[in-house]
Amino acid sequence: MKRILFGLFFFLACDASLSAQTPFYEGKSVRIVVGFSPGGTYDLWARLMAHHLSKHVPGSPSFVVQNMTGGGSMVAANHVYTVAKPDGLTFGLVTPALYIEQLAGRNEVQHDWLKFSYVGSPERTARIFYIRAAGFSNIEDIRKAAEPPKCGATGAGTASYYWPKLLADTFGFKLSIVPGYQGASDVNLAIEKGEMHCWGGTVQAYFGSEPGRSWAKTGFVRVLVQGGQKRDARLADVPTVWELMDKHKTSEVTRGLAKVLLAPDDLGRPLFGPPGIPTDRIKILREGFIRMMNDPDALAEARKKGLEPNPISGDEVEELVKERVQPAEVIQRMKTFLQN
Repeated sequence: MKRILFGLFFFLACDASLSAQTPFYEGKSVRIVVGFSPGGTYDLWARLMAHHLSKHVPGSPSFVVQNMTGGGSMVAANHVYTVAKPDGLTFGLVTPALYIEQLAGRNEVQHDWLKFSYVGSPERTARIFYIRAAGFSNIEDIRKAAEPPKCGATGAGTASYYWPKLLADTFGFKLSIVPGYQGASDVNLAIEKGEMHCWGGTVQAYFGSEPGRSWAKTGFVRVLVQGGQKRDARLADVPTVWELMDKHKTSEVTRGLAKVLLAPDDLGRPLFGPPGIPTDRIKILREGFIRMMNDPDALAEARKKGLEPNPISGDEVEELVKERVQPAEVIQRMKTFLQN
C-alpha cells in the first residue's frame, strides 16, 4: 500500500513539475482584433505582428488576425473590453483617438483606456490632411471653393473626423465630413473615384501604404497641413498646424484644444488586451513584443511594406495613457467642439 501511495505521490509531483515547466502559451492561439478593414496600416501592422510574434513568445503560440469594423474601430474596442476573456488570448488594435470619445462621455464607449492591458505600440504617428490636387493648392483655395469639399471619415469621434473639423473651424473654411467608412483604404478608393475629396490621416500611413506612396509621387493628392511639432522631411514644403496658427493668430484656447485632440498620436497604434490579464502573461507578451521589434526579419518586412518601426513599450504606453487625463474645463471645451 505504501508503495502504491509513494508511486502516486511521485507521479503527481512529476506531473506538477512538468506543468510548471510548460509555457502558458504553448499550443495556444492568440487573436488580434483589428478595428478597420484589410489593407490599411492598422491591418498591415497586425498581420506583421501575427507573423513574427510567435517565435518571440515562449511556447510559440499561433497569432491570427480578425478584422472587426464599425464605429471607427469602436466596435472592436468595446468587444475586447466587454466580451474577450482576460486570459491573454485576445488583443485589439484600434485607433487611440477613441480616447477622445471616452473623454467626451459618448454613450457608445463601453471601454476604459485607463484599464486596458497594454503590450506595446509598433510606431508613433503624426497627422496630415490631404485633398485631391485638382483645384486645391492650399487652405485658401478651400475657403474660396463654391461647394465644401467632401471628406470621408471612419467615425464621428475618430481623428479622421475631428482633425479635418479642427482645421476647418480654426482656419475658417467649410468641409462636408462624411463618417461611416470602414477604414482608410475605403476612403482612399472613394477619393480615387471622385466621390470624396479629402482625408485626415497620418504621415506614416501616407508614405507607408498604397495608394499614398503612389500619390506622393504622382501628385494626385496634395498634403496641405501636418500635425507634428516639426515638418516631416518628406513634406518639407507643407506647413504644420502650429505654424498656421501662428500665422492666423489663433487663440490659446483653440491651441489647447488642438493639443488635446492630437495627443492620441503619441500612443501610435497600441496593442492591448482586456483588463485583468494576469501580470505574468502581460510581462511575457511585452518582452516578446520588444524582441520582435528588434528582430531584423520583422524590421525588414516592416520597411518593405513601407511601415516605419518606432516602438513604444507596454509600460510606456500605460504611462502615456495616464498622462492623457484632462481637467474638467478642457473636457468641456472639447465636448462643445465635438457637438457643434
